[in-house]
Order: sequence, then structure tokens, then C-alpha cells
Amino acid sequence: MLKAVILIGGPQKGTRFRPLSFEVPKPLFPVAGVAMIQHHIEACAKVPNMKEILLIGFYQPNEELTRFLMNAQQEFKISIRYLQEYSALGTGGGIYHFRDQIVSGNPEAFFVMNADVSSAFPLTEMLSFQKEHGEPNSFVLLATTVSSVLHYVEKPSTFVSDIINCGIYLLNQDIFQHIGAVFQKNQQEMSLEEPTNGWHRAEAIRLEQDIFTALAGQAKLYVYKTLSFWSQIKSAGSAIYASRLYLSQYHKTHPERLASDKEGGPRISGNVYIHPTAVIDPTATLGPNVSIGTGVTIGAGVRVRESIILHGANLQDHCCVLNSIVGWDSTIGKWARVEGTPSDPNPNDPFAKIDSETLFREGKLTPSITILGCNVTIPSEVIILNSIVLPHKDLNRSFKNQIIL
Repeated sequence: MLKAVILIGGPQKGTRFRPLSFEVPKPLFPVAGVAMIQHHIEACAKVPNMKEILLIGFYQPNEELTRFLMNAQQEFKISIRYLQEYSALGTGGGIYHFRDQIVSGNPEAFFVMNADVSSAFPLTEMLSFQKEHGEPNSFVLLATTVSSVLHYVEKPSTFVSDIINCGIYLLNQDIFQHIGAVFQKNQQEMSLEEPTNGWHRAEAIRLEQDIFTALAGQAKLYVYKTLSFWSQIKSAGSAIYASRLYLSQYHKTHPERLASDKEGGPRISGNVYIHPTAVIDPTATLGPNVSIGTGVTIGAGVRVRESIILHGANLQDHCCVLNSIVGWDSTIGKWARVEGTPSDPNPNDPFAKIDSETLFREGKLTPSITILGCNVTIPSEVIILNSIVLPHKDLNRSFKNQIIL
């Protein structure tokens, strides 16, 4: 019997995901048409003998999260529960705090996954790898090879790896002994400093730094290197890259989610997701790598590429949206242009890396992906370039390289 834990964080985390996280908890933000963590849940539900999925975080349970969990439980026919932390406890502290819930039923092993990663989630491969290579009480960390320079060392005296942690782990109940030892050590140290706050600070434990570093020296931690796609979703702009990866994977996993050219429908170029409730003029052109949400209206002659259009947005006739995220219930006027500028040499390659983070250029803060928050109105015939617009703004002119508060 297996279980899975998805670490979803809380509202104090994910500040780089603003302004989108103002409207929806980051784990529920739609990526390639479905909530970010639904991709995790779908992958877990396919694993044989998976009995329960636990979400751990410190979001207050709200109607949106509760509704999502109920729907997911019905769709995937698996127990899915949310366990709320009293504070941010870290990747190790969260699972240690709820260890009784995790070990209930005596699972042979359990996965731990960070919510803010996009991946093909090779979970069954990790299980096979553990059985073939690992000791009975070993742990497996999913890793991938980086393609860019993260750290440069001239003539290193020790080996410098090009492998990075993907934030997806296969653990067993023995991990709690290792976390417990760190907790006891922290508690002893903290109690001398702040007796009243010692428990809280002692329980804030990081799997990666506080646990895995020591385990690596004990030959109990194995690395399974994946060749399939992986990316973090840290900033709002990086959701566009994650959406591109999932849309590409849909050819194998969910071909029914991909739109195609049909008589009387819009022109589709490349991988595009369109929610059935969207109303799109047949003269519009969408793609590649576009996701259209619920209740979206797209007018005549509209062009959308490399973008996410969220619930209720209205793209009026002949407007153009490139490399952008259009927020919920936002309106883009006729002949307007909303555009970001990713450093992406080949948009037809789903694995070409997008420069999705905020950049400093010539001493100025310059977003590379344009993001419109909720209920933003862009007038007709204006241009919004490389800008972030906070919610509920009614713009009256063009902007370039701005954060509009």
C-alpha cells in the first residue's frame, strides 16, 4: 500500500506568483487547463496500490479548496485530504507533524512532492528503481540534468555535479526517525534560547538541507535521474512555460484536451487547450502553447500565442496577446496589443526554456512576461509591453516595462 503527500505551502509563500495569487491559492492556479496540483494528483492516481493523497499546507480551508478536493476525489476515485499546519513548518516539519496520518494503515512507502513543480512525474519508475537499486530502507530523490550554468568553479578540486533536485521524493516510515532526531536536537538548542517559542522553531525542518545532507553521507539516499520534462513554477511568468510542457505531454496523456482545426471553429496552431464553455470567433487564431479558461470570449481576428487566458476574460476583435497571462474577467479592447518578451529562440520547441523570471535591465526592473491581474481593462488600440498590471485597473494609455500598482 502506498500514499502520497503534496506540500502546498501557504499564503505567505509564493509572493513571486503575485498578482495571480491574490485571487486564487497558487496550487489551484490553472496550468494547461487544470489546477496546478491536479497534475500531481492524476499522476498519483495512476500508481498501483495508491490508497490516499494528503495535501499539507497552511492555507485556511476555503470554499475553493474544499470544492476542488471533493471534485478530485470523485473524479480519481481515491481518498484526498487536506491537513492544515498551524504555521510554515518546512518540507520536513510538515510531514513530521502529520506523521501519524501518513503512517496510518502502514504504507510500504510514500511519495512527497512539492506543489510548485511541473513534471511528467515518473512515480512508477521511481518505485522500480528503488526495488532494483536501493536498500530496503533507502530513500529515492528525483533529479534532472541542468542545461544552464548555475555555478562556475575554475579547476575544481572536487566533483561538481550538473544534477539538481526535482522536489519529488520516495520515502518510507524510517524517514521519521531521522527527522525526529533533528527535531530533538533543535528542541534542545531552542529551549535554551526561547523556552516559549522553542517547539515551533524546533519543528520547522527542511528535508533538503536538514535531512538529506546527512542521509547522503550514510548511503541511504539514492538519485533517480529523469530524462522527461521538469520545471519549477516559482514566478507567475513561469506558469506559461509549465503550461507549454503539459500541453506537449497531452498528446500522450490527454489527447482529448487538445483542440484541433474544425470547420466553423478558430484556426489552431500547435498545442492549444480550450475549455468547452469558451466562445471563440471562427476567424481567431490560437497557438502554439495557449490555454483558454472557462467562460472566455474571443472576438473576430484575435491572435493569441504562448499565453494563458483565465476565466471570464474578454478579448475583443482584432486584439493580439503574445507571451502573456490575462487575468480573470479582464477585458482587452479592439486592436489592442498585450505582449511579453521571453528570451525564447524557438517557440515551436516545447522544451526550449523561457526566460520567465523578472529581470533587471539597465538598472530597471523589467518583467519579461506581461501579466494582467483580475478585472483589468485595456482600452482599444493601446500597447501593454513587458508589464505587470495589478488587479482592478482601468488603463487609459499604453505602458512598457512597468509594474502598474
